[in-house]
Parts: sequence; structure tokens; C-alpha cells
Amino acid sequence: MTKVAIILGTRPEIIKMSPIIRACEEKSVDYFILHTGQHYSYEMDRAFFNDMELPEPKYNLDVGSGTHAVQTAKILTGIEDILIKEKPDVVLVQGDTNTVMAGALAASKLHIKVGHVEAGLRSYDRTMPEEINRIIADHISDYLYAPTETSRQNLLKEGIPDEKIFVTGNTVVDAVYQNLEISEKHVNVLSDLGITSKNYFLVTMHRAENVDVKEHLSSVLEALRFISEKYSLPVIFPMHPRTVKMVKEFGLSLEGITVLKPLGYLEFLQLEKHARVILTDSGGLQEEGCILGTPCVTLRDNTERPETVDVGANVLAGTDLIHICQGIACKMTDSKHTWLNPYGDGNTGKQIVDLLWK
Repeated sequence: MTKVAIILGTRPEIIKMSPIIRACEEKSVDYFILHTGQHYSYEMDRAFFNDMELPEPKYNLDVGSGTHAVQTAKILTGIEDILIKEKPDVVLVQGDTNTVMAGALAASKLHIKVGHVEAGLRSYDRTMPEEINRIIADHISDYLYAPTETSRQNLLKEGIPDEKIFVTGNTVVDAVYQNLEISEKHVNVLSDLGITSKNYFLVTMHRAENVDVKEHLSSVLEALRFISEKYSLPVIFPMHPRTVKMVKEFGLSLEGITVLKPLGYLEFLQLEKHARVILTDSGGLQEEGCILGTPCVTLRDNTERPETVDVGANVLAGTDLIHICQGIACKMTDSKHTWLNPYGDGNTGKQIVDLLWK
């Protein structure tokens, strides 16, 4: 049986790799987890693994933050040492982070097969570092696990051979179903916050192009105050440390907005499920809202998840106040799940492991 290295470095990667890890456990696959610590130290993520009932990583690089070059260099050298020692047959990476690009590159240079989970996503905006990362990972991978036919077509247009591409669905569906079940056994965040299902807006915003530009951040906050007053619903905003810093630096008001510290994934999953509308600049939340039947207004002008827009679950609004309010007005009518989930049936993790087995 193939020896598999699962390389991850951020919490979204842990979430989306969790179904593959569980499938490896069920099939008794010879595998190990390497955590680069791109966003957090492993010590901070330990509770995250525990909450999702996942085994601990075998290796932790704890590279931390830094410029793209510094961070990528640390990840590359750390991964290379471990791959030389462990000699896996295949490396699995997921998504579009510096960990993904460095993991794929290190393995490829060592002539180790690379499997890219969630391959073929494109925003067609190369000012986004994620776009560069996912393109590089796709073009040096041996197995490309595309979540949808749209993703497959993106890869084919770039000259990637069809025999390397497998349309598997997205592990985010597995992760949402599996982890929501765990969540409902352990937490009740709505009761803790004194809110009720479908009677609040949920907001996240962390991208540099939004929070580091005063005009953009100010416009979004003004829109949040407006929609809260218009619809008489609270705005729940678990705020990323970067966003907190820039709000203070710009001297902006948070009046009318319920600001929370970042929540654990299990709590946040419940908030997503029960929100009236999600407003976000996160790619993963666009998918999760679509899967959970919660309408989404995306605070970006483009998306690498066009399927969510195509099925009617999501609308692009950018950071313009009027466009955000128009998006909310559109999505307030979508309080019930009226679209088909385009990302699969929740068995993607098992399917990917089966493909590796074969």
C-alpha cells in the first residue's frame, strides 16, 4: 500500500483534509500528517485537532508568519528534510496556501508523486497570492482532484492532461457534515450568544485588499450598520486580529455591530448553519454557506467558487455600500435552501483515498 504524507498548515486546510485523514484511518492507510504551522503554532492548533477528533500531526514545523519568500523558504526546507527521512510514495496538499505550493514543490523536486486536493480553482486575479499558489501546485501535481466539472475544464484549458484529473467533489462537503455532527454533540453557540436561528447576519472579513484599505473597510462597516437597522437583526462579527488592528488604526466605529473574538470551528459552523445571510471575503465560507443552505454575500469582486454564484447561493458585492445592500436585499428572500449543492455527496475523502489505493 502507498505511504501517504498529508501536508497542511492552516485551519482551513485541517478542516478540508479532515475527511481524508478519517478515510485513511478507516482503511488503515500508512500515512502521516505534517503541520507547517503557517498561521498558528501547533500548540494553538492542538485543541482544533482535538475538537474535530483527529489524530495529532507526526511533525510540526512551526514556521509562523513572515513575508511570502521567508515563509515559503522555511516551509520548503522543513518539508524537504522530512520527506527525505520518511520517503512517502505520494504527498497530498489541499488548496492554495504557501504550504500547498511549497509542499508540492518540495515533493516534486524529490520525484515524489503529488496529489492536489481542490485542484483547478481559478479567480483569474493574479494579484491574489492564492491564485499563484494554486496554479503552480496544479501544474506540478501528478493527481489533480478537481471538485467540479468547471474546475476540470479550467485545468484542461491550461494544457493539463485529462488522465491526471479526477472530478471528486469537494472534501468541504464531507467536512461540514462530519464536523457539524460533532459540533451538535458538544456546543450550543446560539444559546450562549442569546440569538435565534435565521435571526442574525454573520460576517467575516480578513483579506488585505479589504481590511488594509480604509475606504473599503469603512464602507463595509457602514453597510453592516445600515442592514442591521433596516432589517432589525443583529450583525455578529467574529473579528480576525488583522481586522481589529486596522479598525483601531483607522479610528473606525463598530457601533451597532456585535464583535466577537475568533471562535472555534465547531461553534462557527453552527453560526453559519443558522445565519440569515453570511457576508464574507472567505472562499471557504462561500462553499460552506452553499452546502448548509445559508445565502451568502461575498465582499469581493471575483471568486474562485463560481459554482456558488451559478446555483444562486452567492452574490458578489465587493466593498461598495450600495452593492452590499443590494446583495443583502436579494439574499434576504433566500431564507430556505432553494439550490442544489454543486460540490458532491459528502464522500469525497473516501473517493480520493480509494483512487490512491488503486
